[in-house]
Amino acid sequence: MTTATPLDWIHAFDPETLPDTHYAQARRCLLDLLGVAAGATRTPLATLAERFVTTQHGGERPLLFAGGRASPTGVALHGGWLIDALDAHDGQVLTKGHAGVALLPGLLALPEVESLSGRALLGWLALGYEVATRAGIALHATAGDYHTSGAWNALGVAAVASRLLGQDRATLGEALGIAEFYGPRSQMMRCIEHPTMLKDGSGWGAMTGISAALLAGDAFTGAPAVTLQAGDVASLWEDLGRRWYLFEQYFKAYPVCRWAQPAVEAVLGLGAIEPSAIERIEIRTFHEARRLHTPHPANTEQAQYSLPWSVACAVCFGTVDVHGITAALESPQVHDLASRIYIEESDIFNARFPAERWASARLLLSDGRVLESEPCEARGNPTNPLEDAELTAKFHALADPVLGERRARALHETVETLESRPASDLLALLGAP
Repeated sequence: MTTATPLDWIHAFDPETLPDTHYAQARRCLLDLLGVAAGATRTPLATLAERFVTTQHGGERPLLFAGGRASPTGVALHGGWLIDALDAHDGQVLTKGHAGVALLPGLLALPEVESLSGRALLGWLALGYEVATRAGIALHATAGDYHTSGAWNALGVAAVASRLLGQDRATLGEALGIAEFYGPRSQMMRCIEHPTMLKDGSGWGAMTGISAALLAGDAFTGAPAVTLQAGDVASLWEDLGRRWYLFEQYFKAYPVCRWAQPAVEAVLGLGAIEPSAIERIEIRTFHEARRLHTPHPANTEQAQYSLPWSVACAVCFGTVDVHGITAALESPQVHDLASRIYIEESDIFNARFPAERWASARLLLSDGRVLESEPCEARGNPTNPLEDAELTAKFHALADPVLGERRARALHETVETLESRPASDLLALLGAP
């Protein structure tokens, strides 16, 4: 299933003729994204996002898990912001970022989605993961800075939107070129060092991808998309249709930065320990994770990008969940423990990044004992995947408090049977809680 160029392959892609395994994996991605989106409605950013797009992007398209309406660009922007507000969505190690966070809002943005079969919706989602992930790998292989996900997931959105709109190959090429040029090439480490609502740029990436396809359809021209078409990235695209990056996404067990999660696994692996019995926690990890250094977050954005806070929550609560990055911000116990967490770099772990992310923990207890973990990776990679039951439990933990158990169960069942349903069955369940 390969043709001469990436553009040829994307334009010839048939979303309803994939192997069954591809639809099953797309369902896993979809269910996880919907759970994160529902859980994210509890964040301050969700309110701001809805208010902005309903006043500045007026239109008639429904917003994801919100009561307002907006234009297609507004729907994409809102949905990307919403999912990004809760750092629990899927990602891919070589991109150091996230595709689905923009792809699902992009799919929901255009009215054409309403006439799709559920099978086609899943197929278009699969296409988006291929284009976005490969564009992200290509960007990081050729650009000197580490850019936010919006810089490249915009191309996945543009590809799917262009195909949904029935555009010809030449127009598809223009859409991809516009998306690449206008995509937010923001410096990701700035938001790591100073966490704010800017997050990973994926709201802007989703909006850019939809804008690019609509502009291209109106004869607006763009420069060639070099992350798809330049000679020095050709090898990254030549196995289209043979290697599927859809299966190389990871799923998060916790709603915090992926880089903090190996340290969480390390301390959890030591068993339950009374926080007051701990004098000091030493975490050894890779350089980028060490930069998640905020010990006393003042808001949910800072908490999601804090390794000390994530580790402290894991020790105090036995997990890291939405409570840990919201209501627990007022917990003296968590703040006290976070102040006793120290992060060191490991040359071994640095050498394994970004393909692998590792950490180990050393706990010094007040009775003189020292507990040391084995080196740990975060769970949820293709090599140590979350089981379907774990993803289902994660979905309901996030969605049930927002949607109610009955509606969340109906949404779950609809996703699980989406290949035999019209997409409209799913869309009917995505309105305001």
